[in-house]
Amino acid sequence: MIYLVLSVVFSTSLFVIFKYFNIYKVNTLQAIVVNYVVAFTLGMFSANAFSELATINLQPWFYGAVSLGLLFVSIFFVMAMTAQYNGVSVASIAGKMSVVVPIVFGIILYNESVTVLKVIGILVALIAVYLSSIKEKKSTTKAGLLFPVLLFLGSGVIDTTLKYVETNFVTIDGVDFFSGSLFGFAAFFGIVILIVKQLISREKIEKKSIIAGVILGIPNYYSIVFLIKALQNKNFESSTLFTVNNVGIVIASTLVGLLLFKENFSLKNKIGVVLAILGIIIVTIA
Repeated sequence: MIYLVLSVVFSTSLFVIFKYFNIYKVNTLQAIVVNYVVAFTLGMFSANAFSELATINLQPWFYGAVSLGLLFVSIFFVMAMTAQYNGVSVASIAGKMSVVVPIVFGIILYNESVTVLKVIGILVALIAVYLSSIKEKKSTTKAGLLFPVLLFLGSGVIDTTLKYVETNFVTIDGVDFFSGSLFGFAAFFGIVILIVKQLISREKIEKKSIIAGVILGIPNYYSIVFLIKALQNKNFESSTLFTVNNVGIVIASTLVGLLLFKENFSLKNKIGVVLAILGIIIVTIA
């Protein structure tokens, strides 16, 4: 149980850190790149896999890892934008509700069963993301929903792709090496993007962005580590654990948004939060 609690705490902290990026005017892209370098280093050090780096291109999961690395850095940036412009709670809801995307793909690609509960859960999830994201102000435009929707779809695509690659190409004893490599490729693509931006706009690397990246990278890595450790507990079924984990992050992030950042919640937003929790439970038990 302690690992599950730690996973919720570290996952929630990511949204909080992203919110502070906006407050302290941190260069988000620079911090995200540093974050992945830190996570990659921690991963390889923990797996004692630095000596195997030269064999990455020979691994059966190589192309999957490359694709996921690019998705990681892209969606992490979208997550940051969502937390900064839509709020911590909206970012967590959009990210956690993405569990419905791999379910839809599972139905289409793997002919998994379609139940009334699954359909209801998916519809509830879509409504929850919309209601929790919209604002009452008349100035709200479609752009206000852009980041939450992209985060919802992008996180779902990552989960779906990760499931496919791990199922078909990753051996049981190669999980640590594969996971560390994902962070490495994300760092690589982020560095390439930074170099291009540097050539175009002569953007200076900021010291505070490096520090922020280090602060972000540590909980980012351990949020995954503690979730994996929680999954290894045979006393919990994975469906139950994912439900508790996702609901816990949504509730914790909502409370943080209310208490720490004084985020405003309209009636529609509150209904969206409740539907998000309900949707996660329905989709998981269906």
